[in-house]
Amino acid sequence: MMQIQPYLFYPGNCEEAIAFYHEALGAQTLFTMRFKEAPPDPARPMPAEFAEKIMHATLQVGDAQIMMSDGGCMTGNDKFTGFSVSLTAADAATAQRYFDALSQGAQVTMPFQKTFWSPGFGMLTDKFGVPWMVTAPPLESPAA
Repeated sequence: MMQIQPYLFYPGNCEEAIAFYHEALGAQTLFTMRFKEAPPDPARPMPAEFAEKIMHATLQVGDAQIMMSDGGCMTGNDKFTGFSVSLTAADAATAQRYFDALSQGAQVTMPFQKTFWSPGFGMLTDKFGVPWMVTAPPLESPAA
């Protein structure tokens, strides 16, 4: 099993976009996590103004899913900042294999590693300039 989904980054108005997609497309929210719900990272402290912003959301739109975040608000830009292709593999070993394969000639922005939500996650921009987020299925208890 492999899933590929668009991952959209908003400059701080992700919650507004979610409400809009609910109304305009009949989208259903499957998951939402705010930045304040993530475990603190002393190496990268989160500014207080990001606490209520959307760290991650998944919407079901018809037969498809889109992932969304206010991650773009960290750039200081007030415009939509782009996307990544999110690839979810069947397990951590397969995700690592995909990540390693995509890494050939790529710029790795986050090495593949265990996170608080997944046994394996990494980010890179491939040799063609496409940003990828490669992940293993989420842990049962994200805070574990």
